[in-house]
Amino acid sequence: MAEVTVRVRFSPAPTGFLHVGGARTALFNWLYARHVGGTFILRIEDTDAAMSRDDLVDGILRTLRWLGIDWDEGPFRQSQRADAYRRAADHLRDTGHAYYCDCTRDQVLARTKGESGYDGWCRDRGLSAGVLRFRSPRDGQTVVRDLIRGDVTFDHVTLEDFVVRRTDGSAVFLLANAVDDVDMAVTHVIRGEDLLPSTPKVLLLRAALGDTAVPVFAHLPLIVNEKRQKLSKRRDDVAVEEFRERGYLPEAMRNYLALLGWSPANDQEILPIEDMVAQFDIGAVKASPAFFDVKKLDAVNAEYIRALPVATFVRESLPWLETDPPWPPERFDLARFEAVAPMVQERARTLAEVPGLVDFLFLEEPEIDEAAWDKAVVRAPGAAALLDDAIKLYRDCHWDTGELHRVTATMAERHGVKLAKAQAPVRVAVTGRSVGPPLFESLQVLGRRRTLERLERAKDRLSSS
Repeated sequence: MAEVTVRVRFSPAPTGFLHVGGARTALFNWLYARHVGGTFILRIEDTDAAMSRDDLVDGILRTLRWLGIDWDEGPFRQSQRADAYRRAADHLRDTGHAYYCDCTRDQVLARTKGESGYDGWCRDRGLSAGVLRFRSPRDGQTVVRDLIRGDVTFDHVTLEDFVVRRTDGSAVFLLANAVDDVDMAVTHVIRGEDLLPSTPKVLLLRAALGDTAVPVFAHLPLIVNEKRQKLSKRRDDVAVEEFRERGYLPEAMRNYLALLGWSPANDQEILPIEDMVAQFDIGAVKASPAFFDVKKLDAVNAEYIRALPVATFVRESLPWLETDPPWPPERFDLARFEAVAPMVQERARTLAEVPGLVDFLFLEEPEIDEAAWDKAVVRAPGAAALLDDAIKLYRDCHWDTGELHRVTATMAERHGVKLAKAQAPVRVAVTGRSVGPPLFESLQVLGRRRTLERLERAKDRLSSS
């Protein structure tokens, strides 16, 4: 028997952005196709005329490309395949597998006393207009064989007669997907578990259209937030584009998405894309919900930032440093940023954090974090004396990292405190906050004059308060 070539597809609706769940689905389809040497098909579900817009489709394509997910065939647009769906719907009607229905929603609700589902009222009325409904069997079962969930059985008696074509002649997604999967010879359907209940309907449609092939299914687990609620675009950050704008690297985002329901055999969490492809096993995906942990994403992103060559980190940071920075644009000095870049790189979790770590270099005055000022200067015993001593020592010492460290250590010993305690008021006075790049490297780049001016202003502020 000839070996079957694996063909998978990703078929998003064109909403203008790709949400986290959709991106994970795209990635798992892509990883599986690349792992087995199969074909990855991109298909856009734009049968809804209001969503069939090039700009909305472009948003999806842009995000896929940013994530490094390419496709072998497509993008195909369902809006351009209306004739195929029309022929399929007519075939269902002509063979008795579908019938017209003119019931309104209110009429159905009145008859069923508010219960969900259609009651089959128009099954035998012989209408010639209305929506077209599929005639679901009343007995028997459909078994969905799923690589993640095992066999899932659906009793046909629980399936309503669902709509396959609207009154305007357009196909609903169930019919469009059934026709497309057959025409495109899709062998594996990998998608979210929320679509599992629709699977028996698609299989019944395929059978009614004369197709005997049954694809392999894998329904991915839901992605939930910290409250174990399904991610919602109304409540949670779900758009991949938003994470891009907040300074996450595409490699990190892709890596983290791969961990939402799957993990490599050795539990390695940071792995290059080549290793992901080599190790990916759709059967190893867990059925339980996957927690989208932003803190974990931050940690993964920080790992990828630290792994960048310094020159690459500088280049990747520039859009955040040069577009709407917190300082006057003319004050930005690339050479100064390059001098502290290796240390900033060790501390930044996202590229969007970079300006806040270096703003003290380019602002005329540092923006003082009041909580840090209160703790390190106002309420810290001996802070005023430490500032006085720092001014004296920094005025005459050689201005390099080693000497600044030495004289500050001497100051700490003289005041009977640890070096960290001695540094605290100096750091807040000079940079405005208690965390940031190493202090002595920061002072060296900032320069003696500006350092002393800020220490003097800190003394004045402390005295006036």
